[in-house]
Amino acid sequence: MTTEIIASEKVVEQEVENTSNTLRFFRVFLARKTVVASLAIILIMIICAIFAPLIAPFDPYKQDYTQVLADPSLAHPLGTDLVGRDVLSRIIYGSQAALLVGIVSVAIASVIGIILGLFSGYVGGLIDAIIMRAMDALMAIPPIILAVVFVAAFGGGLTNVIITLGLSLVPTYARLMRGQVLAIRESDFIVAQELMGSTNLRNMIKHVLPNCISPLIVLITLNFGVAILAEAGLSFLGLGIVPPKAAWGSMINDGYKYLLSNPILSFAPGMAVVLVVVAFNIVGDALRDALDPRLKGTL
Repeated sequence: MTTEIIASEKVVEQEVENTSNTLRFFRVFLARKTVVASLAIILIMIICAIFAPLIAPFDPYKQDYTQVLADPSLAHPLGTDLVGRDVLSRIIYGSQAALLVGIVSVAIASVIGIILGLFSGYVGGLIDAIIMRAMDALMAIPPIILAVVFVAAFGGGLTNVIITLGLSLVPTYARLMRGQVLAIRESDFIVAQELMGSTNLRNMIKHVLPNCISPLIVLITLNFGVAILAEAGLSFLGLGIVPPKAAWGSMINDGYKYLLSNPILSFAPGMAVVLVVVAFNIVGDALRDALDPRLKGTL
């Protein structure tokens, strides 16, 4: 009976501790108004991407040559572009490409990078040297050059942009994961598991990986903004999403010729890129503070 009471008390204490940690996380994470505003911007972007056909006032691809370069009005709040397409509708639809690129490219990079970094840090030796030298070589290639190679070999488009950005972000995850694994690899609980006969694969998946999650979550959040900004840059240079598909970078490129006469053509999609990228950076910084308050203010 006494044993059952002690076990029950421990369960209650653990639940209280978990609740306390959760409350502390949200208290730190939502402490700044800029974080709440950033979350709102990200939520608006997600809603626009998912419900674009319902939200957009016009067909973003329908050309109306009677409304070419029209000024902002009640019908067209952000005006129209050089072939009469509604700018607001194209920005709303452009959020789909930005969100898709961010999610898929970061997913590709994180999965590959985490696996490589985990094996590199835990196994060490020749495998570690080969993986890290490969990451060094990949980091030496600028994403723009990598994009040019892919476009020259396979042509432009959304798929090639995602592959290019995914590959270019792999080294950041591999290096971070390797550093985390090296810090945990010699911990007492890992050594104890090895002495008990636990296999390397089991140790990596069950014990090492869960203890490396926090910094990886922060990096994933920050890289959403990096991927979206990179996609906009590639599309601006004509190496990304192929027109007439709506993309913020290509919209900036289409509008920069009219900066003096109609600056909103470039300014509006440019502000969309800036707001979303800054929002992801602020949220990533807040996550870092909430997951590890010892690092607060060091970034």
